[in-house]
Amino acid sequence: MDLATTLSSSWGRIWTIARNVFLEVIRDRILYVVGVFGIIMVLAITLLPEVAAGTEDKLILDTALAAINILSLFVVVFIGTGLINKEIEKKTVLVLIAKPVSRTEFILGKHLGLSLVMAVLIAALTAMMLGLLSLADVPYQLGLMLLATFFMFLEMVLLIAAAMMFGVVTSTVLATLMTLAIFAVGHETRNILALDKIAESENFRRVAEGLFLVLPDLERLNLKNEIAHGFVAPPSGGGLLENATYGLIYTALLLTVTVSVFERRQF
Repeated sequence: MDLATTLSSSWGRIWTIARNVFLEVIRDRILYVVGVFGIIMVLAITLLPEVAAGTEDKLILDTALAAINILSLFVVVFIGTGLINKEIEKKTVLVLIAKPVSRTEFILGKHLGLSLVMAVLIAALTAMMLGLLSLADVPYQLGLMLLATFFMFLEMVLLIAAAMMFGVVTSTVLATLMTLAIFAVGHETRNILALDKIAESENFRRVAEGLFLVLPDLERLNLKNEIAHGFVAPPSGGGLLENATYGLIYTALLLTVTVSVFERRQF
């Protein structure tokens, strides 16, 4: 069997797993998240002008993007951490890996499936956000809004890989907490490095530098602040490409670790 045929067969198995994950998650009432987001947007557009005259437009934009971010995170954390554990607990993983499906294909298929869910979800939330903003005559930069939500998607793809990694090595509950911690600390890694420069303790400096090197710098994928501060143009193209590449490389590293650990697990 030549390389092209092998790759084609492998991709077919990965796609089958991804499609099953996508359909299962969509059936799991995930689209109700869109309804929750709609309620948040209507409340923001209705109430914020009453309490923040003069800055309501920026607050509405910030609230909209923050809501997309948090709702997406909710889906990633509570579904991503159970993608593998659920199969192990139900013993269905034994059936899957008994077939001509490698453990690498199993992990990549699961990750791709949930990533597709996030792409559809974020696209739907973004379309609803832009529609409601237009109806409410709230000014916004279309290109910058689309760019911000795209980078939000890259962040969620990275966090899916982290959630799956934790899900492989520990329980679903602990994996959930660890993924939330990665999200929280990942947005503070630059502050940790700043503390390192002013700290007097050498041990603290070493710990801070280690955390900065190991933990993802999620602020690279965060454009919400640019929008909140009224920037009329996105950051430079080179910086955007570098940050997007950083997110994809970190995701690949997490998936590599996940596959390596999963290959060694006994069921």
